[in-house]
Amino acid sequence: MKREIKFRAYSSHNHKIYSVSNIEWDIDGRIWVTADDGKNGIELIDEEAHLMQYTGLNDKNGRKIYEGDLFEHRFGYVVFDDPPHDEMGTECGVVVLEDGQFGVKIPGLGVYNLYGLLLREGHLDNMSKDDLFVMKIAGNIYENPELLEADHE
Repeated sequence: MKREIKFRAYSSHNHKIYSVSNIEWDIDGRIWVTADDGKNGIELIDEEAHLMQYTGLNDKNGRKIYEGDLFEHRFGYVVFDDPPHDEMGTECGVVVLEDGQFGVKIPGLGVYNLYGLLLREGHLDNMSKDDLFVMKIAGNIYENPELLEADHE
């Protein structure tokens, strides 16, 4: 199976995400990232460059999915009030590379295989986009950390 290998980088100095054209390590082990800023390119060094690898998959809207992306999904649950009723909820998980595979890490629930979630929930096989478990990119851990915090309130 062939997939496109590409990265993007978040610059903690500029607070922006850039596509990456080159990654190098110097003799001291520091990482040097050449990023596309739309002009001549910029160099990001070590802790300033937070690399995120492309998973080879896209969300329901066709957006490329990278490590560090926040996946939002809706889910249904029953509230046992009087009378019991159904409600919808939303939560976010983080796309991670763990144990050699890309997954979605959901706080309190663990890591779920990303490809398996997309396949099972219908986003790789033409199921209706109104499906209960619609998953889409809601942001990323660098620019939208509040989305993860909201799950714990």
